[in-house]
Amino acid sequence: MAAMVSAYLFVFLALFGMVASDPDLLQDLCVANKAAGVKVNGFPCKDEANVTEADFFFSGLANPGVINNSVGSVVTGANVEKIPGLNTLGVSLARIDYQPGGLNPPHTHPRATEIIFVLDGELDVGFITTSNKLISKSVKKGDIFVFPKGLVHFQKNNGEKPASVLAGFNSQLPGTQSIAVTLFTSTPPVPDNVLTKAFQIGTKEVDKIKNKLAPKKS
Repeated sequence: MAAMVSAYLFVFLALFGMVASDPDLLQDLCVANKAAGVKVNGFPCKDEANVTEADFFFSGLANPGVINNSVGSVVTGANVEKIPGLNTLGVSLARIDYQPGGLNPPHTHPRATEIIFVLDGELDVGFITTSNKLISKSVKKGDIFVFPKGLVHFQKNNGEKPASVLAGFNSQLPGTQSIAVTLFTSTPPVPDNVLTKAFQIGTKEVDKIKNKLAPKKS
């Protein structure tokens, strides 16, 4: 299994290296200096004399993530925020784990195409085109599915066992906008009269949705 995962990781990186959506790099490396306080498209470069192997390493995808939410899934990112050496390289990964019945709710990645490799379990996955057509399929261990850049998509574990996938992106920081959370929990909030009109529901229903989606207070 480890050899298979390694092979698909190589495919992910090779594919996205050819079609990277982020700007091309102009030097061998540009390890992110997130403490610089300078605003650029990406991150400024760390002094190469201070670059170490730790800037290119992350072990956080080795084990399933802890799921503690109402939708029954958790995403563990391996992007430039976790691996500074990814800055300017135009690739990143994530691991997504699902409880039985768990859902990765409809969302978009505004800066990247996503490709998933199913590590375990079975999922119903799909995306919706701009002509409002649903493209969906049931996938199982060893299968691959692609979600085009910017399109709304989802994954649902309809099996009786946990499931997990490895996801590749052609961006160092693909960004995620979960549709429901974006619309109902933004700061400042989207006006209720926009939400009631868009979804053809009343203000009481809007309030109920907002309360259910509001971040839990620790």
